[in-house]
Amino acid sequence: MTPRIRVGTREGLWELDGDRVFSVEAFAGKSLTALAGDGARDWAIVDGRALWEGADSVWRRRATIEGHAATCLATTPDGLLIGTAQAHLVRLTDGEPVSVEPFEMIDGRAAWYTPWGDPADVRSISVALDGAIYVNVHVGGVVRSRDGGRSWAPTVDIESDVHQVLAHPSRAEVVLAAAADGFGVSRDGGASWRFITEGMHAHYLRAVAADNETVLVSASTGPGGRRAALYRARLDGEAAFERCADGLPTWFGDNVDTGCLAASGSLVACGTEDGRVFRSLDGGQAWALVAKGLPPVTCLTLR
Repeated sequence: MTPRIRVGTREGLWELDGDRVFSVEAFAGKSLTALAGDGARDWAIVDGRALWEGADSVWRRRATIEGHAATCLATTPDGLLIGTAQAHLVRLTDGEPVSVEPFEMIDGRAAWYTPWGDPADVRSISVALDGAIYVNVHVGGVVRSRDGGRSWAPTVDIESDVHQVLAHPSRAEVVLAAAADGFGVSRDGGASWRFITEGMHAHYLRAVAADNETVLVSASTGPGGRRAALYRARLDGEAAFERCADGLPTWFGDNVDTGCLAASGSLVACGTEDGRVFRSLDGGQAWALVAKGLPPVTCLTLR
């Protein structure tokens, strides 16, 4: 069975099942910040403040995120983790969001920043098969915990300007990153990184997705999203990235953003600022437009 595409937007949640597109009534008019799932349950951040849980297509509000707005979330063996503005991390514990205090004491935290002068935010979270947790701070690099969040260590130069971190879905030692410096790959659990730009028209990357053999990224000339495109490459080997062109626009009007590109096996999907969703059934070689006219897409998952 082909997974459904679940699309969060600034004005509701949509599900794409084959060629059918339908809205989820519980979220009508609400702004979706982030989506995640662990097989049995789905999770959503709404308006940056409300945590919702979904099971068997029934959604209910579970908690309110106090203090700083929530930015992203991920399921872990030890419970749901939620990243927030101003670079904090909370865990859902007994139904309540509780601060992950060791995250507040990471070496180098004082150097985290944003170019516009605001405090840094947690931008993405990903969990490897061996349980290692990777948290991307913008701008603060990628930090890792190997003990469920009891201790943390930095893994990459913060000036690489990472926008998304992704643990490989089937290889615990492989970690991927979309960054202003290009596509980052670590083959030793974050101990060392290599950044690659070969084959791409520009090196400013906002999103990364992967299946077992293939990695996909979104690239543009900068934060404004000018001349944005998707690229694909084999994870192993030295071949340059190839542009995804069949069925896609010549250029996207804006960045395909963090959380708006996803892969599961040969299925790949991406959502855009202008409310379109594109789907590939062959790992990103050929694409089709499967939804248009939606509000701006903010997050996307395959379920």
